[in-house]
Amino acid sequence: MEDVSPRGTPDEVVAQLRDWLAGPDRPLVVETSGSTGAPKRVRLPRAAVLASVAASAQRLGATGPWVLALPPTYVAGIQVVVRSLVAGHEPVLLQRDGWPDGAGWFVSLVPTQLHRMLADGRDRAALARAHTVLLGGGPIDPGLRTAAEEAGVRIVATYGAAETAGGCVYDGVPLDGVAVALGESGRIRIGGPTLFSGYADDPLLTDKALLDGWFHTFDAGRFDEDGRLQVLGRVDDVVVSGGLNVPAPAVAARLRAHPDLAAAEVLGIPDEEWGHRVVAFVVGHATGLDDLRDWVAAAHPRSWAPRQVVALDAIPELPNGKPDRRALRALAEQP
Repeated sequence: MEDVSPRGTPDEVVAQLRDWLAGPDRPLVVETSGSTGAPKRVRLPRAAVLASVAASAQRLGATGPWVLALPPTYVAGIQVVVRSLVAGHEPVLLQRDGWPDGAGWFVSLVPTQLHRMLADGRDRAALARAHTVLLGGGPIDPGLRTAAEEAGVRIVATYGAAETAGGCVYDGVPLDGVAVALGESGRIRIGGPTLFSGYADDPLLTDKALLDGWFHTFDAGRFDEDGRLQVLGRVDDVVVSGGLNVPAPAVAARLRAHPDLAAAEVLGIPDEEWGHRVVAFVVGHATGLDDLRDWVAAAHPRSWAPRQVVALDAIPELPNGKPDRRALRALAEQP
């Protein structure tokens, strides 16, 4: 029996997923974003998708219509559509229909979207009417969450992947039935009923990622004093520069707190002298390398400070709103 791979416009994807839910039990194939390499085709059993939908509804304490504000062919957008259809509601297509008039609906966003929407009065008022805004797809700065709370917006931060049928950890706590453990170097592994069955047409990659019933992610994490999972970033986000380990997400978070910067990302770029050099990609007012190095060094070891700054008008993004890391690397490597 053939897999189902949602494609096309939002309306077409909604129709495909409606037919998939009502038809024979067939796997769903979802592409990853490819933010760090070639996209992978993830095969999700229908039982895994529905287990995620049920666990999400249980954790949120309610069901209802969902607003589709994300690309519909990635897992987060697909789950918005499926959650809405399973709850008996047609999904609201934000670009076509706008925000619902009433209250009690749900929406999934990435941090960049939320930041922009909070700056718009109409969007901010609409989000305050939502039952819950699920926020995933990247690190969430404390200041952004505080701004949302001050606007009366209920935020739930999610962590997951296409391989886990989307977000499976809400505000650091796994959904019911989901297991989370930490391996070597804090590498996160996930088990439970929401897991994928493998990568389409890539059994070797499947064997590396699925071991003993666990999905071994490429993310590092820790459990805080309350037992909540804190995602520290990708395992390869630790930049070895001059023989020292530099956690790129921590440096990026510090740069985003700079009063003259609107956005920042940090990567390690191969370097003959340092092995890898820490490169900051920033959006904002003209800010020199020395100033940004001093800013980072005021909160972290000076060895963490960037050795190169690339000023941009905007951080390049993939269709799902995540930073395009390959495009950033290319910008840093330009002569």
